[in-house]
Amino acid sequence: MDTDSTVVRHYSTGDLEEKILAGLRAMGRDPDRINPEDLTGVDEFHIGGVQAAVELARGAGIGAGTRVLDLGCGIGGPARLFAHEFGAQVQGVDVTPEFVDVAQSLTRRCGLSDQVSFSRASALDLPFGADEFDVATLLHVGMNIDDKAAVFAEAARVLKPGGIFAIFDIMHLGHGEPLFPLPWATDPEMSFVASPLAYSDGLEDAGFEVESERNRLQFSIDFMKKSQSRSSESGPHPLGIQLVLGSGGSVRMGNLLAAFQGGVLAPIEIFSRWN
Repeated sequence: MDTDSTVVRHYSTGDLEEKILAGLRAMGRDPDRINPEDLTGVDEFHIGGVQAAVELARGAGIGAGTRVLDLGCGIGGPARLFAHEFGAQVQGVDVTPEFVDVAQSLTRRCGLSDQVSFSRASALDLPFGADEFDVATLLHVGMNIDDKAAVFAEAARVLKPGGIFAIFDIMHLGHGEPLFPLPWATDPEMSFVASPLAYSDGLEDAGFEVESERNRLQFSIDFMKKSQSRSSESGPHPLGIQLVLGSGGSVRMGNLLAAFQGGVLAPIEIFSRWN
């Protein structure tokens, strides 16, 4: 089984949209009349949630009319945020058909289909021409991709000269190995975490100039601890990340937090510019 097929199998549930719509109803929301804020928790499938996505957008200079490509878009949380909060025109791509279907449905229900669209595609082989986008984003996706050089090359191809590639991935700090399962992998064979140096070197090899790099470790530990505390006090949120991660989500997130606290893994933010 190839990597894309393994990833699709890992993330697919078959009933994700039904669970999200049920969660919205449990919160007293009309699923046909929602705002992106109503989906907070389930559709920001990365550490740091909305705050991390907002900071990434600001760092990348996303604004009104910016053409953004979100690689590995999941169910579209960051893409909708870039459009709703910043006025961008966004294209999301993901290899998981269920994620793309749910992303399209939720975007339509939010009334954002004129600004945001989605398609099934691999970040290694993008169905776009050269120089189409001002910004490309990659949020917690590289951990599932072995051939990062191909991703960087594709991002370079579709970005306009001077375009920004904004990355927020979980990376390996070199202090041992994490315990599995993790949110993106059940075992080491489907996990491709790499070091920050591997990312920066790979970006430079692809023709990017790395402009900044930031370790978000303490921010992420604090975020996860607060999330755990809220869950233990009041139970899982109707639209919590458990809808995506499934029944083993608490174990996966617990292993991730342990890896953060042990200095094994850390979320790293990198901004680079295509020359």
